[in-house]
Amino acid sequence: MSKITSLLRSKNKNWLIHTALILIVLVSMFPIILTVITSFKLQEDIERNPPELLPCDTATQSFYLSACRWTTTGYEHVLNPVTDTHTLFNFKLTGTLITVYLGNTILYSTFTSLLVVLLAITSGYAFSRYRFRGHRALMTSILVITGVPLLTNLLALYQMGITIRKSGLPYDDRIFIVIVYVGLFLPLSVWIAKGFFDAIPRDLEDAALIDGCSRIGALFRIIMPLTVPGMIAIFLLTFVNVWNEFLAGYLLINKNQYKPVMFGLYNFLGENLINLQVIGAACILISLPIVLLFLYFRRSFFIAMVEGSVKG
Repeated sequence: MSKITSLLRSKNKNWLIHTALILIVLVSMFPIILTVITSFKLQEDIERNPPELLPCDTATQSFYLSACRWTTTGYEHVLNPVTDTHTLFNFKLTGTLITVYLGNTILYSTFTSLLVVLLAITSGYAFSRYRFRGHRALMTSILVITGVPLLTNLLALYQMGITIRKSGLPYDDRIFIVIVYVGLFLPLSVWIAKGFFDAIPRDLEDAALIDGCSRIGALFRIIMPLTVPGMIAIFLLTFVNVWNEFLAGYLLINKNQYKPVMFGLYNFLGENLINLQVIGAACILISLPIVLLFLYFRRSFFIAMVEGSVKG
């Protein structure tokens, strides 16, 4: 009897946990779902009072599936496709949000993430495997830096950019902003990388050294393959942070054609404030690459965040 009671309690507990998780997911997803629906609505359906979640009502029915009114006007406005017989699909996209700003952000996010991964992995390995004078102080300093707000550094970075431009030295907005992003997101990544290296037993390296590997050989042949989930996690976190960053790209990049996609969305918002389906379409198109990236790497990312690179 006690076993049956225990089993029932366990099932009830699991049911409550699953119900709570479903509710949390629904609450979290509701703004996204609402944005997707808004991006396909007609403007008159968006402005209705009282509002309707789905524009599927008729004069006699509150919901009728075949009467749903959808439009792709918002996406057409953002993408601005024009006929071009010289392309594969006989059209090309000319919307600046996609052709200019999105490309800039992909460039900044990719290069910044690769540099951060490289520097974080090498630094994390050094902090994990070696003890040197000032080791603890330096790690603490790196941790403190992660807590400094971006706004605190923006004025100094802005003055730095102006000084470099006036000095006559070679200057490129894109290179400068990548360096700034690396400095912003590297400190926390070093701590994450150190945690992954700490989870890898030193015995693996010692065995490789006994078998004749050099220290660098053991690092690249034995340790690096085990840190792939960690490198993917650092890459994704940096990529998303750069993708969503607005202030630094807005203030530190002088030329508009080099500004990131969040500036493009800000500029686009000012031009289409009353066209909510256009703004919704722009938000969905900007978010889509990040969603696809996380869906593709989700297994490696969750393994890295939950379990670490190896167990034990």
